[in-house]
Amino acid sequence: MGFETKLRVLVVDDARTIADTLAQILNLNGFQAVAAYSGEHALQLAGVHHFDHLVSDVVMDGMNGIEAAIAICSLLPKCTVLLMSGNNDTARILSEAEGHGHSFDILAKPFHPLLVIDKLRDSSRPGAGAWPTSLTA
Repeated sequence: MGFETKLRVLVVDDARTIADTLAQILNLNGFQAVAAYSGEHALQLAGVHHFDHLVSDVVMDGMNGIEAAIAICSLLPKCTVLLMSGNNDTARILSEAEGHGHSFDILAKPFHPLLVIDKLRDSSRPGAGAWPTSLTA
């Protein structure tokens, strides 16, 4: 009889209620999720802990979600990234990142939490390809 390790998810949003709520929903659905409230805090956590997935807001004060995702993927190359945003400035930020060779899956806020759960589970199935997170600059 083997045991199944819970997938570790780092949830990042400067809106603490969103980060805490999404982390709690993920924990209740078989993941081991931790909330961070800034890109800098997320990067600190990723430097100490292994995460299988990063779910991050894009537009945040200081280090934005894309900058955090790029830095975290350099520390944890197998970490998949799912970005979320309800901000109109996101398209410009994503375009700039793509111009530097980085591309990420993104969900528009608001979304149902089951969509995140499905995406995380789908990306973790054997043989599933990781979401694109090119790190070439």
